[in-house]
Amino acid sequence: MTSRTNRSDEGRTNLATRGPDHLPSSPSSGSQSREEEPQGRTPRSLMRSPTSNAETLDSLEYMLDNLIIVVIGASGDLAKKKTYPSLFDLYSHGYLPEHVVIMGYARSHKTKDELRDQLMPFLSDHGEASKIEEFLSKCMYKSGGYDDRDAFASLHADLLDYEAEQEASTTSNRLFYFAVPPNVFLDAARSIHETAVSPSGWTRIVVEKPFGHDYDSCKELSLGLAELFTEDQLYRIDHYLGKEMVQNLICLRFANEFLEPLWNRNHVQCVLITFKEDFGTQGRGGYFDKSGIIRDILQNHLTQVLSLVAMEPPVRVSGPGHSHYVRDAKVQLLECVPPVTVEDVVLGQYVGDGEREGYLDDPGVPADSQTPTFCSAVVKIQNRRWDGVPFILKAGKALDDRKAEIRVQFKPPPAGSYLFDGPAIPPNELVIRLQPKEAIYLKTNVKAPGLRSAPLQSELDLSYHLRYPDTYNPDAYTRLLLDILRGQQSTFVRDDELMASWKIWTPLLHAIDEGQAAPIPYRFGSRGPAEADELAKSVGFVYSGRYKWKNPAAKI
Repeated sequence: MTSRTNRSDEGRTNLATRGPDHLPSSPSSGSQSREEEPQGRTPRSLMRSPTSNAETLDSLEYMLDNLIIVVIGASGDLAKKKTYPSLFDLYSHGYLPEHVVIMGYARSHKTKDELRDQLMPFLSDHGEASKIEEFLSKCMYKSGGYDDRDAFASLHADLLDYEAEQEASTTSNRLFYFAVPPNVFLDAARSIHETAVSPSGWTRIVVEKPFGHDYDSCKELSLGLAELFTEDQLYRIDHYLGKEMVQNLICLRFANEFLEPLWNRNHVQCVLITFKEDFGTQGRGGYFDKSGIIRDILQNHLTQVLSLVAMEPPVRVSGPGHSHYVRDAKVQLLECVPPVTVEDVVLGQYVGDGEREGYLDDPGVPADSQTPTFCSAVVKIQNRRWDGVPFILKAGKALDDRKAEIRVQFKPPPAGSYLFDGPAIPPNELVIRLQPKEAIYLKTNVKAPGLRSAPLQSELDLSYHLRYPDTYNPDAYTRLLLDILRGQQSTFVRDDELMASWKIWTPLLHAIDEGQAAPIPYRFGSRGPAEADELAKSVGFVYSGRYKWKNPAAKI
């Protein structure tokens, strides 16, 4: 007879492939296991090599063990707006066990009921009221300082009590989510290391960007964390790696044979990776001014996308060891990128348009601030596949549109103008729209309809919200939290990957800080500085103002 604390290997193996809706219930008196696990030991199904332990995407073994998620900084905006709603999303879809406890920890003095009341407005649009109440009943709270060892020791005692009540198994897992500024990362990490690690299961630490403000500060932070936890325990979260279309890049590239022969300098003219926002700092200028658009967007989000677009095929992208293989390939790619210089960029800072205020009008921004709110940078990759192909990374605030996309522009057909006895044939483009309204479309040249024979640019379009209208498509944070619980690290930033990225951008950032480059004013609601378009044109990008993608949803 099996007890609740002794699950068989068979139960765990079945769970890894069947999903949360098929969680085994507590065995009845008539159930039998193929082999009894000795009392108090870790089940043999968990005694695996590091390459296979929880590497399978479908692994849900954490559902069978005690689980506590500790949100460090639970009273802050990030926790309330992102962390808790994403945890609720997992819970409401069956990806958190019923016995889970979510412990909030912060310096603010409040009760668990006060925390629940503060969370309610951020959950009300995410599910049914009854389910929200269930979830909130699992949310606890404890106050304390991030460097207060006694407070963390008291937290540990509380966690032990909750784990004893859970009784799911003899294994108790703990996930600590740092929804706090980076200046307290090491204080909180030391406190956890000394007083609050799980005595019987895994302990995982999740840290948010920014990971430092340049190469040296990032190195200092990485070394500090490495003294306390292994790389397998650390999850550096970049929410862009959780976006549907960013995760789709690997499948698109390596599961479609027709793309690989074209994915190189012989056929690709340039690659444009764009992030545009149609709003300004909205009163958060004081915070933004400490980072600027390069640290905020280009060094992390867009560089991560660049690495996935351009990396060589990993040994494998799923299954045992794939987290290491994917991140190895990304690091190898980034090591081929020389530092970006002042000559490679156009910087901008938005000004008011008469109705909307400019950046310097934000009350938190110094009147003489030279912080860029726009940057277009030409990145070079010095390897056999991409040598000579410019990668243009562009990001800005207060622009004419809100979107993020990847645009792979191919070389024009040879002798196209002669063949068709007319103007130049527009280049083909593969466009991957990351947000909003995820889509993949290929700009192709077809015969103009009717009696004309001239080539006309159109597209082959896959718009996800139309093709898969009823598919559960969770938020990026929800995906990444599930990956953490599964122990799947390919969608998180490894320490050497982070350092390689900072090497690319730190010289430019220091040059800007030293006044070697000043931002060009651009009007709120424009495309950005005209010089950015000239920069793209100078390295070979062909802009066709005549063509505009039409959202298929607009036709319905």
